[in-house]
Amino acid sequence: MKLKVCGMKMNTLEVATLNPDYLGFIFWEPSKRFFKGTMPELPTSIKKVGVFVDASLEEIMEQIFTHGLKAVQLHGNESPEYCGTLKKSTNDSSKALGVTNLEIIKVFSIKDDFDFSILTPYEAVCDFYLFDTKGKLPGGNGFTFCWEVLKNYPSTKPYFLSGGIGLDEIKKIKEFQQRPESKYCYAIDVNSKFETEPGLKDVEQLKKFKKEVVKSE
Repeated sequence: MKLKVCGMKMNTLEVATLNPDYLGFIFWEPSKRFFKGTMPELPTSIKKVGVFVDASLEEIMEQIFTHGLKAVQLHGNESPEYCGTLKKSTNDSSKALGVTNLEIIKVFSIKDDFDFSILTPYEAVCDFYLFDTKGKLPGGNGFTFCWEVLKNYPSTKPYFLSGGIGLDEIKKIKEFQQRPESKYCYAIDVNSKFETEPGLKDVEQLKKFKKEVVKSE
């Protein structure tokens, strides 16, 4: 099980000492965790993820080039055609960008139920899905959705589990890991529940969480 810490802004290097698999940087300006400036140098074992909401292809390509992103998380209403174009663009530009095998993570929001047939046209153009809680904001709403919905997950594509996950969910996650629907759960994505303010993470809480729920392969 991998760990992604999203909404990085203030104490990125401190969080990086925990060696999470992914660190997410939000490039959606209305977010309280909107990232601008220069990213610190990170260990090569940590993949930098750019989080976008209905951004233009040009904007995403610019941020990939500027920050050396290894993954792009699409948190808006991006179509399968858009995802396919992005994938082709990054493949075509991989040498110039210094990026190989850029990962595309498409987000879908869930509350009490979900029509999984929506995923079908995305199967060939995304590397991962991310299931988050449907709320007022594209992400960072601070509460979980009903994971029981994932019993009906029809795909074999690995997915990230997100949405209001904190220390209080440790028992729930451990129980989830024992159930069949967790088979394709590739990573746990955390954000607001580990903050003392937007963009400032509580490293000690993250350390405890990682020790409890992230199993080494």
